[in-house]
Amino acid sequence: MIIDWEAFLHVFVAALVGAVVVVGFYALGLRLLVRGGRPPVVAPAEFTDAITVLTDKQRRRATKAAAKAAAKNPLSEEQKRLSLIAAFACFGVCAAAVLGALLLILFNH
Repeated sequence: MIIDWEAFLHVFVAALVGAVVVVGFYALGLRLLVRGGRPPVVAPAEFTDAITVLTDKQRRRATKAAAKAAAKNPLSEEQKRLSLIAAFACFGVCAAAVLGALLLILFNH
């Protein structure tokens, strides 16, 4: 059995670059989304065997803190809009990278 180390290196570098691009642009997109005044709020999941379950009081307090933080945003409406557009562009780059990788896997025999 002969291993083609050059092909292995190409796959390794492509996977590493792809992972860095997807994770980097996703993190940047989240940061810009928060900066634009639209933080992604996810309701906590409540499982029967969960260690920590938020009470209604804790949930209200977190919602109030998020609203207070959003009110302190020093950006103008135009800056917020540009941040949101840039965030969605970053998410688009992530989606394009994943879709491109899938197409490369499916159609590159």
